[in-house]
Amino acid sequence: MSASLFNLQRDHLAHLQQAYTDLLASHRLDSVAIYSGHANPHFGDDQAPTFQTYGHFMHWVGMADIQHSWLLIQPEKRPQLHLYAPADFWHLPTHLPEEPLVTEFDIQLCSEKPLPTLAGRAAVIGDIDPTTQLALDAQYQPQPLVNALDELRMFKTAYEIACLSEANRLAMAGHQAAQAAFIGASAELDIQLAYLAASRQRESDVPYQNIIGLNNHAGVLHYQHYDLSSPTKRHSLLVDAGRRFRGYCADITRTYAGPDAPSLYRNLIDDINQLKDTLVESVAPGVEFIALHEQMHRLLADILIANDLFQGSAEQAVDEGITRAFCPHGLGHSLGLQVHDVAGLRHPDGTPAPAPEQHPALRLTRTLRPGMVVTIEPGFYYIPMLLEPLRNKTLPINWSLVDLLANCGGIRIEDNIVVTENSQQNLTP
Repeated sequence: MSASLFNLQRDHLAHLQQAYTDLLASHRLDSVAIYSGHANPHFGDDQAPTFQTYGHFMHWVGMADIQHSWLLIQPEKRPQLHLYAPADFWHLPTHLPEEPLVTEFDIQLCSEKPLPTLAGRAAVIGDIDPTTQLALDAQYQPQPLVNALDELRMFKTAYEIACLSEANRLAMAGHQAAQAAFIGASAELDIQLAYLAASRQRESDVPYQNIIGLNNHAGVLHYQHYDLSSPTKRHSLLVDAGRRFRGYCADITRTYAGPDAPSLYRNLIDDINQLKDTLVESVAPGVEFIALHEQMHRLLADILIANDLFQGSAEQAVDEGITRAFCPHGLGHSLGLQVHDVAGLRHPDGTPAPAPEQHPALRLTRTLRPGMVVTIEPGFYYIPMLLEPLRNKTLPINWSLVDLLANCGGIRIEDNIVVTENSQQNLTP
């Protein structure tokens, strides 16, 4: 761990200590206990799915695989970490990293699953079973407090931004390897394995299931499989894949044209990439994210017209829902310890801020403020179930050109952006 990152982490922990002290006072609480969570076996089996530590626990302890452990926060006292570390010859024993938390926390290694001792007016948050709730005799998951803690995570410290930046750097090494594997005519599984090797992670460690879509699979927004054989024709590759660093997530998407792609598809990739750059430049404090999303649709309409895919006006393309048929997802979302990070659909006071009716898939409706980290990810897709209803309308869509793109699936370009005091910082190399 570098000296600079070490110091940033120490400052981050001091920031959390003060923020929690203030929040506990405002909510009239003497302490809060945060449970890390644990994985539950599949029904009728002794195997459990991949586990991710509860985000508010990870906010303090930047490890994404801690189970059966507790963190106790009290004003003017050092955080207490009750870390489950059983004597176990089946698994590698739990060990503490060489990080400031080792010296900034009171740490107890527990051979049995621990239960914290609470004093005064206490709250408990996390995925806790009813028996444990009763044993602790505390307020369980008080929503006003959880909302306030979610809001705290919306604004990243310098340490968190450094972690997100490193996650991006490692992820981009994977994207470069994926592109090279595509050029080498690899199958989807081979591209996935190349990505994992270059980004230095195992599949169970990725922050979300990587999307590796060749040809028409690039048009399935959350494509969930990896073909074992290379296709005869190579039209396109879409890679939506990330990486964690100290719990913090990179979420990057790149799209590439193959040797069998029509020139129109290549032009569209360039245009969507330019659209992404334009939207990134528009990110600044005080900007409404919904307005950025609407700007994406207006600019996407211009792209449809410039490529002769639509022969009407930009206003008509937006008003008739044509741009939404070609791009049904939101422009982006908050990013942090979770890929779709908390509080994106709430006002600062915790009240709901739902997506507008015409853009139901939007995951972020906030006014941008310094310290927020967001993704910017415009897209263009050939999705038959969304395009089919338009064929029955008298709209000036150039279907002969649109259908040239059927085997290419789609395009998405995604970067991770920090909102700074005056503008923005792109974390994606």
